[in-house]
Amino acid sequence: MIDQKNATQPKANLLSLLPFAVFLGLFLGTGIVLTLQGVDFAFYQLPASIAIIPAIIFAIWLGKKSTTEQISQFINGAGHPNIITMCIIYLLAGAFATVAKATGSVDASVQLGLSLFPDYLLLPGLFLVAAFISTAMGTSMGTIAAIAPIALGFTENTGIDASLIAGVIISGAIFGDNLSIISDTTIASTRSQGAHMKDKFKVNFKFAVPAALVCVVIFSSMGVTMPEISAEELNVIGLLPYIVILVLALSGLNVFLVLLIGIILAAGVGMWQQAYDLSTWVKDVNQGFANMQDLFILALFIGGLSELIKQQGGLSALTAFIEKFARKLNPNNHKRAAGLGIGSLAFLCNFFTANNTVSIIVTGDTAKDLANDGDLSPAHSASLLDIFACINQGLLPYGAQALLLGTTLKISPIDVVSYAFYPMILFVVAIIAFWRITKN
Repeated sequence: MIDQKNATQPKANLLSLLPFAVFLGLFLGTGIVLTLQGVDFAFYQLPASIAIIPAIIFAIWLGKKSTTEQISQFINGAGHPNIITMCIIYLLAGAFATVAKATGSVDASVQLGLSLFPDYLLLPGLFLVAAFISTAMGTSMGTIAAIAPIALGFTENTGIDASLIAGVIISGAIFGDNLSIISDTTIASTRSQGAHMKDKFKVNFKFAVPAALVCVVIFSSMGVTMPEISAEELNVIGLLPYIVILVLALSGLNVFLVLLIGIILAAGVGMWQQAYDLSTWVKDVNQGFANMQDLFILALFIGGLSELIKQQGGLSALTAFIEKFARKLNPNNHKRAAGLGIGSLAFLCNFFTANNTVSIIVTGDTAKDLANDGDLSPAHSASLLDIFACINQGLLPYGAQALLLGTTLKISPIDVVSYAFYPMILFVVAIIAFWRITKN
């Protein structure tokens, strides 16, 4: 996301990374303290878009150039084409998700899934429903918000373990969050690595689908049944927006046009089937934009802070450190070492930020440097960034996904992630698969 064409490279300086430590310390420290106090959604009481402001001020203070020059660097980083493009796509994706939910497309997808699977395949069926919806919507949080109320009904009316249902849902949600072409993690990873979405999808598909199949087998073998399930009448027309955007996105149409068409088509379905008028549509689009406000602001601030740290030599130092560490693990295979470095970067950063999109934005430039040095394709580096950030996100008890499911199902977030088999399996599959394809 930061221009790699600069003629001169700043001298490596690990101390320049301290502003990132301030950001993570504030964000993570506040979450830990509030968790100990029993506050709900503790790690999201201090928005990351606010926690990063002291880090920006600290970075400017650390810099040796004048304040005016550093503010100019910050603005250049925030205004980088990759950052602005991501921000606009975030807005459009938020609008589509809100309109599709309001017009019944999400409910139609859930009902389709429930009607396709017999009662004795409840768990794998629920996993596939969550996976389909998250792939279509491009958001794990939106998927969980749509399915969690139905899951609550499952657990209240039967003796099924709520933590097991939660693990199934978060597994399916992470599958789509990682694989979807319109997911914010896909957008961030492809933009930061200069990869085409179709190429990243093809690479990611080879990792995600085998892991999902293993997950389906595991859930099927548990023998959980629920005879009480009864699907309502299917709303086939309600599925149309999701089907159309998936087809258009896979065909290679520009993502801006894909999302705009999806927003218009979802509104058209609502107007055809219910009293969904133009004024309501405008309000929903605006609400969708508002839902993306924090991510929009954070992306701008991350871009600006990354540029400051780059100019001060922090990213050069981090790149050198990760490269050295990765090559020690596999000194005779630079491509494999680069992949290990990229995966480690995304995984560890997400551990502290509890936000897979943020972790990809933070590590994007360093990952691109590693990929260039290791002759790793942009599609592979983007896929590894996305995969390992999402793996970590699906296993964090203080992540938004686990917190939302825990609150809805009235269980501990730790119970939620205890059955999150998909990210666990994906971790193993991704390492094995990448190890094989980079074999000398």
